[in-house]
Amino acid sequence: MARWQPHRPLLALAAALMLAPAALAIPRLDLSPYPKPEPGQRRWVIQLPGVLPPTPAGSPSSDPRSWRVQLVVGEEMPVDCNIRRISGQLRASDVPGWGYPIYRLEGPNAGLAITTLMACPPGQPKPIRFVTLSGDPVLAPYNVSLPIVVYLPERLELRWRVWRPMEPLQPALAL
Repeated sequence: MARWQPHRPLLALAAALMLAPAALAIPRLDLSPYPKPEPGQRRWVIQLPGVLPPTPAGSPSSDPRSWRVQLVVGEEMPVDCNIRRISGQLRASDVPGWGYPIYRLEGPNAGLAITTLMACPPGQPKPIRFVTLSGDPVLAPYNVSLPIVVYLPERLELRWRVWRPMEPLQPALAL
């Protein structure tokens, strides 16, 4: 018959406490399926949070399936009275063999700054602004299971924000 040993419960408790942080840790981001960036490019990665902070009254949808992530490509540069944009289109494709979405900047002269050519008043200050990609916003699905991976020319940067519906669904009229 086994004899009771007073130190065994303490050892079990100590082992459980040491293993608990490992069970709660955020898994390390695995980018091995994603291609390395080509020379002259950088890979930007967004790991979405699984739970967003609560929102005030009139709050947006709490269903992540209706959320979207806006991807904003741009560059900080001095601006004057002219309208400036970055050329190109951010297009989605899949990682071959995996089906994971990736985004790349494509198009003729992709990543170059374009501007109007108006004559600006002399001595006008040129503040630094974040100049963005021309065209419609790019909205990616909100998926906490996969990172959002974007490949851009080295001098460009990626910013993002989450869009959530503020209004409940409204019925349409069948005519």
